[in-house]
Amino acid sequence: MANQRRLIDTIIFVLLLAGSVIMLGPLAWTVSTSLKTQKHVFDVPPQWIPNPSTWLNYKDVWSKAPLLYGFMNSAIVVVCVLTVGLFVAAMAAYAFSKFEFPFKEWIFMALLGTMMIPYSVVMIPQYIGFSELGWVDTLAPLIVPGLFGNIVTIFFFRQFMQGAIPNDLIDAAKIDGCGYFRTFTTVALPIAKPAIAAQAALGFMGIWNDFMGPLIYLHTPERQTIQVLIASMQSNYISTSNYPSLMAASVVALVPVVIVFFMAQRYFIESMAISGIKG
Repeated sequence: MANQRRLIDTIIFVLLLAGSVIMLGPLAWTVSTSLKTQKHVFDVPPQWIPNPSTWLNYKDVWSKAPLLYGFMNSAIVVVCVLTVGLFVAAMAAYAFSKFEFPFKEWIFMALLGTMMIPYSVVMIPQYIGFSELGWVDTLAPLIVPGLFGNIVTIFFFRQFMQGAIPNDLIDAAKIDGCGYFRTFTTVALPIAKPAIAAQAALGFMGIWNDFMGPLIYLHTPERQTIQVLIASMQSNYISTSNYPSLMAASVVALVPVVIVFFMAQRYFIESMAISGIKG
């Protein structure tokens, strides 16, 4: 049995290692290409460690494209949506998990049902509505909807709070004189910190990498987010075949995502573990 178990563990490790190599291959090629000169991009066999290597591609994209505006615009959207949206989602999840009110389950199922509506169905009506409000070519269409919370985030928080926050703890807070909001902020939020951190990291990656929304609503280069700027570089700022500069811009845009992921990865495991504890 021990040998059989060891064999199974070895097979699983090899499969996971192969999957990691497949997933990291494009990233390694992107970083490698960003340090190459144009004539060495399509060398066969490819040079994973460029020789010669150059950092001029990074200087080139910063000098030719308004990447600073892209970073600032993306950061504004991320901060506004995550700061307000996560708090609103946590409040909604707390209500669905700990309160009793008429038609609670029906309302929650209706919210979950909206997840099945494709974005392509609501894309045109949303654009018309935001256009009537004069929000086109501003960051408002990207920020305002996110301030009301995300359905997936609400569902995740609800499941977490149901398992991680005992009802007895809520009752004890009520006995001590805490109102609904104070109980939420002093009892529920501190316990839900791992879930909030995990959803903040996922939300950051989703908002930072969002392409369709900014592409639809933002037209002025100085108002575009980083992903749209990178996509428009081929037509507006650099040659269509200048792959090293494009890869350099992609690496620059990827750095914040990698940093946030590695900072928050332990919260993913912690939130899953705590959610399994029943009160």
